[in-house]
Amino acid sequence: MNKPIRQLLNDPSIGKKGLVFNEPLLFEMGSPGREAYSLPKCDVPEVELEAILPVAEIRDPIENFPELTELDVVRHFTRLSQWNFSIDTNFYPLGSCTMKYNPKVNNETASLPGFAQHHPYTPESLSQGSIQLMFELQEY
Repeated sequence: MNKPIRQLLNDPSIGKKGLVFNEPLLFEMGSPGREAYSLPKCDVPEVELEAILPVAEIRDPIENFPELTELDVVRHFTRLSQWNFSIDTNFYPLGSCTMKYNPKVNNETASLPGFAQHHPYTPESLSQGSIQLMFELQEY
């Protein structure tokens, strides 16, 4: 008997298909009293912020700010970093003929400041170098 596709996708006996990313937000992970670091006791007397800064410059406390250890934060961001999906770690078929393999040297060259920061609406008189480069590359 054939099951409807929705049932198949939710059937735990079949296992997971595709990518499953499930990482809580840092705000969901904290526990009161956890600290990311500790410093030795300070020998300088404490001064109220209002005594040294204008009241307008003092931020209000952040409500529900997560209290986490350094290890909690490092592990969280390490897990997130491992989810980066790239051509170096996975295959991803991008589709149409305009989406093709671009060697890293091309990406490096395209990210040079003179090209990466070149605005599409820059006047032609200021774009001659880029135009010349594109012309020469098409003739290569």
